[in-house]
Amino acid sequence: MEQDTKHLGPTVRASLHAAIPATWKSASWLLQLMIPISLAVTLMHHFGLLEWIAGYLNPLFVHLGLPGSSAVIFISGASAGTYAGLAAMMSVPLTMKQATILSLMIALCHALPMECAVNRKTGSSFWTMAVLRIGMAFACAVGMNLFLPELPGRFIYLGAAAESGLTDVLLTWAVAQVKMSLMVFLIIYLLMVLQRFIEAYGLLRPLSEWLAPLMRLFGLPRRSAYMWLVGNVLGISYGSAVMVELEEKGVVRREEANEVNYHLIMNHSLLEDTVVFALAGIHAPLLVSTRVACAILLVWLRRAIKRGGCR
Repeated sequence: MEQDTKHLGPTVRASLHAAIPATWKSASWLLQLMIPISLAVTLMHHFGLLEWIAGYLNPLFVHLGLPGSSAVIFISGASAGTYAGLAAMMSVPLTMKQATILSLMIALCHALPMECAVNRKTGSSFWTMAVLRIGMAFACAVGMNLFLPELPGRFIYLGAAAESGLTDVLLTWAVAQVKMSLMVFLIIYLLMVLQRFIEAYGLLRPLSEWLAPLMRLFGLPRRSAYMWLVGNVLGISYGSAVMVELEEKGVVRREEANEVNYHLIMNHSLLEDTVVFALAGIHAPLLVSTRVACAILLVWLRRAIKRGGCR
């Protein structure tokens, strides 16, 4: 015990230092996506383009409790990822209820093209994964709009007042990007430190063994616990190399990996997504519980359909 305590300080310091270059690399890449998207949405809002889009999409999005203009936000998150979706959200005035619904939709559908391609590498159909994620996102949005009451306050809005001129709009946007960039660096740094700390102490394996009994509730094979944990801690994109390696080594079969994918498309990057949205003011337990429930429902429903098809 004394020996472990003695090495704790150096390990923590090493994790803190090792996370800096990785944070800079990841955050710089993300901000190259986020800042242009934020600027585009800000200008679209200022020049009335979002309102024009809303006029066509309101009949659909009204059932989600959202303005038609929020389609731009959803597309940003679905195509470019969580941070891009969040940047777009902060560029449009939203109520807390609307922001919560959009956060859930983005959490279920972020980085769709890239992650569905990863799913295909581990045994799943690209288009099946994409259709399921989009379908569940819209279904959850409809349900949340029906049952979630109005929430107090408004979501973070980093844009200028409606009557502002273009110069004021751009100045406000520039200041907001500095604040947003600092927030992104802080979030990613903390996550990188945690990831390196977990790696340094080899915690993924013990944690996955401890979580193995939970796989039965999820409708997944017991030995898929490690793959499940990788997907939730590192995400589908970052954890793809580990997942492919587990398949190649025979730790999990291809069909088992496919089963895990049905859970993970609803419930992956749970740590990072929850932290990101929670720091922006979104109710974290609501996001987590909804995503976990969707994942369990989807896996057990698929198992029931397969069982019925075998009869």
